Amino acid sequence: MRTGRLLTLAMLATLPAIAAADKTAAKKDYQSNFEAGAGFAGPGSTVRQLSEDDEKKEPLLGFPAIDEALKPWFETKKRLNEESGLQLGFAYTVMTQKASDSLTDEDQGTTGIFRVSGKWEAYNRGEKNRGSLVFSVDNRSKYGDVAAADLANEIGYVGPTAVLFSDAGTVLVDFNWQQFVNDGNSGFLVGRYDPSDYLNILGYANPWTTFQNLNILLDSSVAYPDIGIGAGVGHWFNNSWYGIAGFNDANGKLDETAAYDNGAEFFKFAEVGWTPGRDQRYLTNVHVTVWHVDEREDDGIDEAEGVLLGANYTLNKTWMAFGRLGWSDADAVNDPQIYERSITLGGLYLIPERSDLAGLAVNYGELAAEGLDSQTTAELFYRIQLGQNLAITPSIQLLQDPALNNETDSITLFGLRLRMTL
Repeated sequence: MRTGRLLTLAMLATLPAIAAADKTAAKKDYQSNFEAGAGFAGPGSTVRQLSEDDEKKEPLLGFPAIDEALKPWFETKKRLNEESGLQLGFAYTVMTQKASDSLTDEDQGTTGIFRVSGKWEAYNRGEKNRGSLVFSVDNRSKYGDVAAADLANEIGYVGPTAVLFSDAGTVLVDFNWQQFVNDGNSGFLVGRYDPSDYLNILGYANPWTTFQNLNILLDSSVAYPDIGIGAGVGHWFNNSWYGIAGFNDANGKLDETAAYDNGAEFFKFAEVGWTPGRDQRYLTNVHVTVWHVDEREDDGIDEAEGVLLGANYTLNKTWMAFGRLGWSDADAVNDPQIYERSITLGGLYLIPERSDLAGLAVNYGELAAEGLDSQTTAELFYRIQLGQNLAITPSIQLLQDPALNNETDSITLFGLRLRMTL
């Protein structure tokens, strides 16, 4: 508990700096004009990732011959976007992790994900009140005996050390309609989506390009459901204050498309936040979020609820400091969340001369499950932009007191992620 209090005080001490945030947005260039604009989706969402992958990079090496050969491809995507409003993205990301110790004979996990994603701006294209169909389909396949997302089970750590990188096969991730109304000041979403792409959003959290550990990327005091059918709304009260709310099928499953098979059991959330400007929401932001999930009677899972505080601050477009606090009720054997309380602190540094990115974060969590104490997680990564559409990210995770491992107090996890986009 002493560690938790110290981290809480450290995070709260950073909040006054929010008022002095740099309000100047960096101008970005794109290969196919896939600029996302100031919406409500998080940095790891389909809409934002299409835009980030399309940004022109300043690579370490660069491959001029390959870039020249790919020019017609990106020009074709640009023309398709301009003529029909359809944005298409293709990406292959492979993740491998190796642990210093294991409870079994397995100490390594590797998964590759091929994703096809898109946004079709089919209504009021180019207007403030535009509407878009958003979709993404993954093929997630392991290499070897263990998927990267399942390595935590082999080492006795609670929470995936490589979120998303499972062995789920071919799955429909996103399929939803996103509509802006009220001159673009409000919007709503209906369909299949991941609520973690919209609630408690801070710009550091992107499993494709930044950290890998679930407990650092998200706040694990939240009983997040899997991807499912739901709806959400967002509204800008002015240029700085916003509110969002939504609900999902509490029993949604990534590998199933059926909705509400177990009846009306919901995960709900609401959030209010502040940023110095709409285009700065991912860079500098402070918000409060509340959530509740219904009891799942057929699965024997209790209801749960909690509150979150999140904040980040970006200086000179290169340094970002961030922090998260999460509290939830944990008083029953079948509580669905990982942590009762969670604290995360960290920072990012964008290399000014290139598109490389470094990150360091620490998470402390008190487990919700009866009989388990706490875990501390630290993760360090350095993303190297090798080429315009190729990046490699080595990382190290230090897992202190893994909750289900009584044989060792500390495990070191070495990771390597390779991402190619088209």
